Amino acid sequence: MDRSIYGCSAVTIFFFLLTVSALPQNLEPGHHNVTGSSQINSNSVLVALLDSRYTELAELVEKALLLQTLEDAVGRHNITIFAPRNEALERDLDPEFKRFLLQPGNLKSLQTLILSHIIPNRVGSTQWPDVKSGRVTKHATLGQNQVLHLSKIKGNGKRLVNFAEITRPDDLTRPDGLIHGIERLLIPRSVQEDFNRRRNLRSISAVLPEGAPEIDPRTNRLKKSAAASVSVPAGAPPVKDFIHTLLHYGGYNEMADILVNLTSLATEMGRLVSEGYVLTVLAPNDEAMAKLTTDQLSEPGAPEQIVYYHIIPEYQTEESMYNSVRRFGKVKYETLRFPHKVAAKEADGSVKFGSGDRSAYLFDPDIYTDGRISVQGIDGVLFPEEEETTVKKPSSTKKVVQPRRGKLLEVACRMLGAIGKDSYFGKC
Repeated sequence: MDRSIYGCSAVTIFFFLLTVSALPQNLEPGHHNVTGSSQINSNSVLVALLDSRYTELAELVEKALLLQTLEDAVGRHNITIFAPRNEALERDLDPEFKRFLLQPGNLKSLQTLILSHIIPNRVGSTQWPDVKSGRVTKHATLGQNQVLHLSKIKGNGKRLVNFAEITRPDDLTRPDGLIHGIERLLIPRSVQEDFNRRRNLRSISAVLPEGAPEIDPRTNRLKKSAAASVSVPAGAPPVKDFIHTLLHYGGYNEMADILVNLTSLATEMGRLVSEGYVLTVLAPNDEAMAKLTTDQLSEPGAPEQIVYYHIIPEYQTEESMYNSVRRFGKVKYETLRFPHKVAAKEADGSVKFGSGDRSAYLFDPDIYTDGRISVQGIDGVLFPEEEETTVKKPSSTKKVVQPRRGKLLEVACRMLGAIGKDSYFGKC
């Protein structure tokens, strides 16, 4: 980034603006400006940051539009800045992640990341917890709900902030704060999750499944495959995100392969999500998928039917499903394999799907959740329960109930019996 404007450095201009902003806004007697800007001078830690070796971080501060926020913070109290070395931002940082931070639509994420490197009080190198105590001290940052943990490594006594080493303790000290140099950038979890949701992946393509080889009757040779590459719809970045998450998570390559290469389900899911539907995918791990036999996959449309039974057309997380089975005992979820439902119940402190040999436990919860697609890892492949076709046989013994005779008929039978003629009357 070019830091000079018409022969003047950005630092000079910044200092000039601070000086102007420090002028009294009201010249009436007895009135004093008590804003943070009035406390900024050339010996400020902010000026030191902008004119230091941490030029990459200084540029990010400018792009995040945080100068005024930091001026106000310095005016109220000392601050401690943990500044990553330039190499950590230039060469070591994922270029795609850096592009994400610099996109105008992701300004909030950039601001959260920068503010999570700043503690609103003075913490010098002598204030780290002692190695012998093994304690970890927590410090709130200027970032919302962001906390830094300070500790020391046993043995060498190196200082750590979270899991990053302090390479230059007390590198720049000023009356209103100080700067520690650290080895790498500290990335808050919320920013990482935002990046995972919004990154634009272009490399995924789905290939239509190939059927059994066909022989041309005229040439007696195999026909050439007509399968063609089909790109996942551009309007379905969540589908791309969760498939890549499966691959990076590890242990779910077979499921990703079925979605992308063996079937066109990635395309179908993309259309559903783009139309506003939400989905929960119960993803069997590679160990479970390896147990599928050739017969189970060779039938036409078998891979699609297997996966359809693992997709629930509603948004569920590990917490919501566990709460449901805890409350209701057994829950049945609709699947895309209509009309079959997948049953869930609580077992061993987790959620168990199916029953008997065809059951699976919730193994890796919340692999991917973005509000539209939820991916839950399970340790088995689920199949619909076979409908019971047994019909109860009627009982072989029948109880014959004699109809009750009326009073007149009873009297008549007695009279006929007295004279030996009752056999002529069928009702007696």
